[in-house]
Amino acid sequence: MLEARGLTKCYATIPAVSNVNFTVRSGEILGYLGPNGSGKSTTVKMITGLMEPTSGQVLYHGVNIKDELPAYKKVLGYVPEEALLYPYLTGWEYLEFVGILRGMDKKLLRKRADALLQLFLLFPYRHATIASYSKGMRQRVLLIASLMHDPEILVFDEPLSGLDVTSAVIFRKVVKSLSEQGKIIFYCSHVLEVVEKLSSHLLILSKGNLVAHGSVSDVRKMTGLATLEDSFSHLVQERDAEQIAHDIVEVMATP
Repeated sequence: MLEARGLTKCYATIPAVSNVNFTVRSGEILGYLGPNGSGKSTTVKMITGLMEPTSGQVLYHGVNIKDELPAYKKVLGYVPEEALLYPYLTGWEYLEFVGILRGMDKKLLRKRADALLQLFLLFPYRHATIASYSKGMRQRVLLIASLMHDPEILVFDEPLSGLDVTSAVIFRKVVKSLSEQGKIIFYCSHVLEVVEKLSSHLLILSKGNLVAHGSVSDVRKMTGLATLEDSFSHLVQERDAEQIAHDIVEVMATP
């Protein structure tokens, strides 16, 4: 299992994430929610080993990941929030580069990369430079790179960004199937309806602090509200969206 204990990160003494605890077991999908600036991406960087926590620890099978970071990264698949790829590599060259870093057998790497490029409709463009790819194509390359070494842990940070409707539907079904195969999945997103359908449990952050943790029904019961969207807005004290929309339209019409 993947576990966070007392996870805290401070920037110049200001906490971005404060004392966050969670556990994700095999076959579970943890939906990680919060408004902008709540500490979601900072948490993602800590659990992927890209950033050291100020205090607390991330454990995999009970071992602190910083003690065995190279081995941990070999079983990790990660889709970052931004598709920052090497623009002068082709799609195929990027996947080959990632596969080599993962220590994949060359024959297996070619077989899986080719198959996934076909399935994600990128095979005809595999020898074009990434600089020529659309945002959705870059996102699909990232998804392939995260999946092709068959990782035990998958961390998705806004994975649907830029995807067309069909690709997004396929990806959601892939995530569900991966959880059924026993993968550990950490799913960070702003798309509440997708998180609600996929997640076995949720964690909601507000200003770096954990404000709710449990199943979707547990969170709704806690707030006494009918939908996850209403519960989320209540817990993070978001401004009244309907009123703000009304005020914007009024300003536009003001002479």
